[in-house]
Amino acid sequence: DQEKISTAFHQNQTLLVQTRIENSWTSASNVERGIPGVEAETQDPSAYLNLSSPSPPFTTRRARFFQRLRSARSKETAVTSDWYINMSTQQNPPNPHGPAGGAHGPPGGGPPGGLPPGVYPPNSNGGSNNPPPDSYFTESRKGEVNELRQLLSNFNVERDQNRKRDIIKKVIAYMTLGIDVSRLFSEMMMAIETRDLVVKKMVYLFLCNYATANPELAQMCTNTLQKDCSNDDPMVRGLALRALCSLNLPEMVEYISEPLRKSLTDHHGYVRKTGVMGILKLWHLDKEVFERCNFIDVLYDMLRDSDVNVVSNCILVLNEIMAKSDDGGMAINRPIILHLLNRIHEFSEFGILAVLNLVPRYRPANEEELYQIMNLLDPLLRTSNSGAVLATVQGFLSLSSQFEGKDVMQRQIVERVKAPILTLATGGTPELVYCLFKHVDMLISLCPNAFDDEYRQFYVRYNEPTHVQYLKVQILAKLVSPFNAADIVAELGEYVCDADSHLSRLAVRSLARVARSNAGGEGCAETIVHKLVEFLDLDIGHVSAEAANALKDVIRKHPSLRNIMAPPLTRALRFVSEPVGKASVIWLLGEMGDIIHEAPYSLEKLINSYDDIQDPGIKIALLTATMKLFFKRPPEVQKMLGKLLKVATDDVSSHDLHDRALLYHRLLKTSPKTVEVVVCGSSPTVSLDQRFTEEDNTEKNKELMKEFNTLAIMYGQTAENFIAPEYQIKFVMMSEDQVDAGPVEQLNVTPAPPPVATDTEALQDQFQQTDISEPPAPAPSAVDTVVDLLGFGDPAPVVAAPPTSSIALSSNVNMDGDAYQSLWGAQANPILSLQIPLRNLPSTTTDVESSLANVNILTMASGELPTELKFFLYAQEAPAGVTFLLQLVVKKPPSAIQLDVEIKTSPGGDREKADQLVELMKGALAAYV
Repeated sequence: DQEKISTAFHQNQTLLVQTRIENSWTSASNVERGIPGVEAETQDPSAYLNLSSPSPPFTTRRARFFQRLRSARSKETAVTSDWYINMSTQQNPPNPHGPAGGAHGPPGGGPPGGLPPGVYPPNSNGGSNNPPPDSYFTESRKGEVNELRQLLSNFNVERDQNRKRDIIKKVIAYMTLGIDVSRLFSEMMMAIETRDLVVKKMVYLFLCNYATANPELAQMCTNTLQKDCSNDDPMVRGLALRALCSLNLPEMVEYISEPLRKSLTDHHGYVRKTGVMGILKLWHLDKEVFERCNFIDVLYDMLRDSDVNVVSNCILVLNEIMAKSDDGGMAINRPIILHLLNRIHEFSEFGILAVLNLVPRYRPANEEELYQIMNLLDPLLRTSNSGAVLATVQGFLSLSSQFEGKDVMQRQIVERVKAPILTLATGGTPELVYCLFKHVDMLISLCPNAFDDEYRQFYVRYNEPTHVQYLKVQILAKLVSPFNAADIVAELGEYVCDADSHLSRLAVRSLARVARSNAGGEGCAETIVHKLVEFLDLDIGHVSAEAANALKDVIRKHPSLRNIMAPPLTRALRFVSEPVGKASVIWLLGEMGDIIHEAPYSLEKLINSYDDIQDPGIKIALLTATMKLFFKRPPEVQKMLGKLLKVATDDVSSHDLHDRALLYHRLLKTSPKTVEVVVCGSSPTVSLDQRFTEEDNTEKNKELMKEFNTLAIMYGQTAENFIAPEYQIKFVMMSEDQVDAGPVEQLNVTPAPPPVATDTEALQDQFQQTDISEPPAPAPSAVDTVVDLLGFGDPAPVVAAPPTSSIALSSNVNMDGDAYQSLWGAQANPILSLQIPLRNLPSTTTDVESSLANVNILTMASGELPTELKFFLYAQEAPAGVTFLLQLVVKKPPSAIQLDVEIKTSPGGDREKADQLVELMKGALAAYV
């Protein structure tokens, strides 16, 4: 063994010597190149190869072997470390052993032999030099934060921008992971002086995160941030302003106000947008300074900004600042709403949502304005943003609820939005599908049968999450009609035996709901009862229990079906194991005991084993059923009733059971007829047009509809049940005093350029002149039309006298929408298409309709969109001649103002008659053509 150990020792010693030779050659090469602080360990590498000399004793050799092995490992670890390599080329740290560095040390006091810092070679006696003190080692080397501090202070890192960027990224990564890197605040603050935009963004993020913990140090970077707020690069200006406003220090308010004012008049939209959000941060930081600066008026004035991102931020900030005001958010009126809705196609998705959230609070002056707003919002139903679609639906429902005939209008609205919602649900994520279907469930409660024709969209798919499957099964029961009842009942029957027990329970409950509602038409309830009776015999415990519980409710709606339910009950009593299901079977035996011969004997077995029953619900159901049977079959039940009353009155496991048994016992002693009225009348029949009380959610749904498109729909509870009072935002409609009763005008607003102030005083005067009570005045329209913003009324439209024409139109023409559509679709191509330039733009669709009606060109439908007015018209040649169908599109700015005309006719029409109709129409529209 000693020979093997000796051989291994010589082999390892040879490897160590080779390593020493390589290091000596490297050291000698460094000396030749003149690198300061480096000395060769030896000039004769062959001295290390003298292995033929007599070997020392084995123990001495073994001690030297392990000593040199530890030294080599320490050297190898240091050399392979990346940051040790970087540090080896820089100035050496001070050596605690003295300026001379020892016998082997360089003049600078660093480690000898050109080794990296922290690695010391063995001394001349074969031992290793002592390491530096622990305090020096801990402060300089241990811990990632200390390493990062040294790297941030490194001059070479400062010169290498990519290296500096990587180090700061590592600092931000540690901060994100929750590691406390606040000790680097000074070093990071020094790194803010750079032209690298990426580094600036990361340093700003670091400062904002740790400014609260280091308020004094944070104030030292104020001058730099203020200087960056005046940088030539708008991105730097915006980032610096955002960082300055995000420091969240009360001491910084005096430094924030001035850059914030300048940012609101900046020529770049990003800086103005950031300045608007900075106003909100200032409001949270110091409300007194916010009020003195009169920023609310400024925000209302900036609603006319040319950048829609600035406008959307103004809406969000105003809503949050004024959430607790009497208006419940941003104050609105007709000019503001129409101005925003006319620009809604320019906004981003978040901006669209901000504008749409204002619509439910608006109160239109009349139905004409209502239809105008709905026409402006209708294109949003075709967007891929589910939030915008649901917000549009909320706006439609809120606006329509303010006028008479809202039920009919709301049903039309639900029919209109049905297709967009289901389209989004078809290709959405499971979470989005669940959210949309929760809103569909609420719309079904508002307008029953609206989604009945789309019932297949709610079939359960195997790859859907369970929460979506559960919701679909519940919705399917509400979509039943005589036309689809068979398909839905068959589909629900397939889910009953599903491996998911909760899904199968919901399927049984949905079947029972369909039977109770009687929505499936004649014979539907009977079919479902047959299915439920079959489920009683299934060897699936939860299914048979749910089926028994469902039959208990169905019999109260359909007493005529009791003969179908009765036969399997005594058999089911032996196999149903769940307490709720067993109690339901017992209740049914008492309810139908007059037609079930074995009912008293089945209950008697339970009474005899009363002590084995643990569930109080089963005991109460047994007491109630036995009392009912007593009045139906007294001779058979009298004896076992007395036994049951005795044990029930002595049972103290349930106060309800004890008190009820005691009540029955005393009533039987005094007045058996009274007991019969109480017991046998406890389950009256419910008519088909009534609901059970626990299913009637009419009032609750009305409250939830006020919070449509919120979490209240998801939770099925109003916001006051899950939001603390201090965070609740009340929904306030626009007051009736603010409703503008003047004529409805379409505002073709040209966005005003951002205000430019030459100095701070001029900007302050401009802020003080803004009045919040007045809406922002829109720029004049590009067309020659009068926009009445002050409510003085418009001049009456000029109606030209009907011109003389060779064609005469009938004044007594009736046509419905289906006839119009079928006749339009019968003609592949229009008989005439042309474009007519316009010199004036009609202010409303009513002006065009009334002008054409004077010449017997009647309107089938019309609407106003953000970029055009569209009309579908019809006329008939007198007497009972050719029928003309016209489609008119009035183009609005910024495109050229013109009238696009397409004409189709019934068989017998020709181009000549169409030309005559066009001349007649031009005469009627002489005020605009």
